[in-house]
Amino acid sequence: MMNWSLYQSGLWWLLAFAALGWLLSVARRNVTLVDSQWSLFFLLAALVYVHGVMMVTPRGWLVLVLVAVWAARLCIYLTWRNWGSHEDHRYQQIRRNNQPHFWLKSLYIVFALQACLAWLISLTIHAAITATAPLNWLDLAGAALWLSGLAWESVGDWQLARFKAAPHNRGKVMDQGLWRLSRHPNYFGESVLWWGYWLIACAGGAWWSLPAPLLMTFMLLKVSGVSLLEKDIGERRPAYADYIRRTSAFIPQFPKK
Repeated sequence: MMNWSLYQSGLWWLLAFAALGWLLSVARRNVTLVDSQWSLFFLLAALVYVHGVMMVTPRGWLVLVLVAVWAARLCIYLTWRNWGSHEDHRYQQIRRNNQPHFWLKSLYIVFALQACLAWLISLTIHAAITATAPLNWLDLAGAALWLSGLAWESVGDWQLARFKAAPHNRGKVMDQGLWRLSRHPNYFGESVLWWGYWLIACAGGAWWSLPAPLLMTFMLLKVSGVSLLEKDIGERRPAYADYIRRTSAFIPQFPKK
């Protein structure tokens, strides 16, 4: 059963955490750190939900561990990738479009917005943690799906980082490994992972949390993921047009000849 009071309390904690990130971004004049903060929003939400239930069920502990592993990996990877770099070109564009006083506007345009989105998507996590039904085969299926998604995401990120680190690949398009089957295997893995959370929530009877994985998948495809990254990539990397022609954008498929 939905615990609205506990779910709403998660929003206030996430907004407070977003405010801390915003203060640090103002000092650094760089809002890219919100990428590292993104997965931690969900870990914080999970901790709030676990703390707020009368008794944590085995399913609750399972979800907390899964969220912690995913959040730690993604936060560490993004922090390492962005360490010492200039502000990401996506945020540079947002900064240009929202002058003057972007330092203040970024509080709600960047940080509060992402906190609210994370809170909405955390509905599945809340549903799974507060469910009281015993563990069953759907929990196992959800955990297996989650593991599959984490593998796609992690291997995709590792392959891309290794490709970019090689000097002879500068200016080239990554079309090897998982990137041969999908232009965004990391985003595909992320989506699969969230559908795994939903299956676990369904195991507890919370099928009604379906909007959460739908929203995450929509964002990955149409908002902050595929569409945003490929909006102007053809101008920056002309060879990418051929990559688009022969490679699936999201769901892995063998490339076209």
